[in-house]
Amino acid sequence: MKLILAIVQDKDSNVLSSEFIDNDIRATKLSTTGGFLKAGNTTFIIGIEDERVYEVLDIIKKTSHARKQFMSPMPNLELGVDMAMPYPVEVEVGGATVFVMPVDQFERY
Repeated sequence: MKLILAIVQDKDSNVLSSEFIDNDIRATKLSTTGGFLKAGNTTFIIGIEDERVYEVLDIIKKTSHARKQFMSPMPNLELGVDMAMPYPVEVEVGGATVFVMPVDQFERY
């Protein structure tokens, strides 16, 4: 048995959740916040049999897409107030960050 933690962008979470339901994959869905852009993410916690891990990973890969987005960098306060504000920069966000970990014991009550 494995434990999968999948962190995806909120925009992908509903489709991913539906795919899990359609494929009889039990997942716990948590609302989380990313540190870099302070944007909403969703973290899925999935306990799955070893032989189904790649099925879950394929579903995550198929439904989680990277996107380009503009963000405004934080101004450098050391430069003073009269300095120009930095221009927005384009960054890539989204996709999925996935951790697969072994499970020593699993209980369902």
